[in-house]
Amino acid sequence: MAFLVALDQGTTSSRTLVFDDEGGVVATAQEELPQHFPSPGLVEHDPGEIWATQERTIFSALEKARLGPRDIAGVGITNQRETTLLWERATSRPVCRAIVWQDRRTAPLCRALEKKGHGDLFRERTGLLLDPYFSGTKLAWMLEHVPGARERARKGELAFGTVDSWLVSKLTGGALHTTDVTNASRTLLFDIRKGTWDDELLAILDIPREIVPEVRSSCEIYGEVTNPAPLRGVPIAGIAGDQQAALMGQLCTSKGQAKCTYGTGCFLLLALGNESPAAPKGILTTIAWQRGTSPLQYALEGSVFMGGATIQWLRDGLGILEKASDVEPLARSVDSSAGVVLVPALTGLGAPYWDPNARGTLIGLTRGTTRAHIARAALEGIAHQVVDLAEAMEAGAPIPLAELRVDGGAARNDLLLQIQADLLGRPVVRPKNLETTALGAALLAGLATGVYGSIEDLRATTAIEKTFEPQASEGARGAARELWKRAVERSRDWTGEGA
Repeated sequence: MAFLVALDQGTTSSRTLVFDDEGGVVATAQEELPQHFPSPGLVEHDPGEIWATQERTIFSALEKARLGPRDIAGVGITNQRETTLLWERATSRPVCRAIVWQDRRTAPLCRALEKKGHGDLFRERTGLLLDPYFSGTKLAWMLEHVPGARERARKGELAFGTVDSWLVSKLTGGALHTTDVTNASRTLLFDIRKGTWDDELLAILDIPREIVPEVRSSCEIYGEVTNPAPLRGVPIAGIAGDQQAALMGQLCTSKGQAKCTYGTGCFLLLALGNESPAAPKGILTTIAWQRGTSPLQYALEGSVFMGGATIQWLRDGLGILEKASDVEPLARSVDSSAGVVLVPALTGLGAPYWDPNARGTLIGLTRGTTRAHIARAALEGIAHQVVDLAEAMEAGAPIPLAELRVDGGAARNDLLLQIQADLLGRPVVRPKNLETTALGAALLAGLATGVYGSIEDLRATTAIEKTFEPQASEGARGAARELWKRAVERSRDWTGEGA
């Protein structure tokens, strides 16, 4: 039996999972990643903590599995996307904290670029919108605000990367500075049709080309691990951003198949095959994956910033939950949210609105409102945001969604998924293995190392656990959607254009 290791570095934790060649989880280890919030709207990670937590989980998972380097066929990496790091090539020492994808500090720069008329060019080349979400403006901010950074970058002394690049650099002792096409496609700097860094976009943001990593496919042997010892000599053979990895883990490899991951945010991807049409308004075109020298595969994507993080806020911010899993029984204790609507725009609104000035809105409160109603409204708010994505995609997609495959931590919540099916009006399908993000990275590594010969060989790694069928009437669904849209309008542009 062959074993594959997936490094799953996420926004709130670092994990290592060991899979057998049938997609079964042999061992797992997880460690929480500290979050840093210097001021409202700013979110940072310490790159050293990213690596330290990831490294410790590698030791722990391999010890639990009682496996060594000779037992592992390959390592796959999946990561929080858009989070931006900058480090010294010679020492691998970070020059500042990482700016996390949720961070909104570059909203003024994005507005300035739009006013200069650059929005259409960025969208045409990258498939993305000018929004603080993406890496390019984060990197431009670093180069502007870290003393001497831009000059050092021009001299080739600094390296930029998303989290995958940072992990590869640490795993190989600084020998490799690389990324894959999926992560590159989220930077605002990459031409997704030519498959290359775009010199014109780099120039607009005043980013030296010397700083960017080499771009390779999502499924090939990049090099061997030199550190830590439990993986020494094992080939690094798969890299994909977390949402593209989940698309692979759900085997949504055919045009028209769709998945939604309920993690810190919610991410809906619709596979397009090797076609890359212009996306509907408010939706992005992104690279889904690439195997070796095969054609690039594309997807439509919609991103919600506050998914599972909404539940964390109920726990940590409002204090109405002791632990995140308490949300389902609390929400079930009432039959409805009784007109309460929670728009969880705590870090702005993502797709399809793209409003960094939106803020969270809790509306419809009465003397009879309880924390149970708020908990249920939070689940409904998560589900409504996903429906917003689906409706925007279907407005321009040639194939409507027949069903929605789901994964991620919050997908364990039966009530959330039933609400999702009711509001979406389509079946919601949950697999037995919810670790589809890590599984996708492992499958890519397995394809590159010969553990699997083809995509068809991967079918045995997936199985359905439960399908949630819509139960709400069309009238009830329509009324709920109308109430939601009214609440969203009240959350829009709350901080104002000049904020």
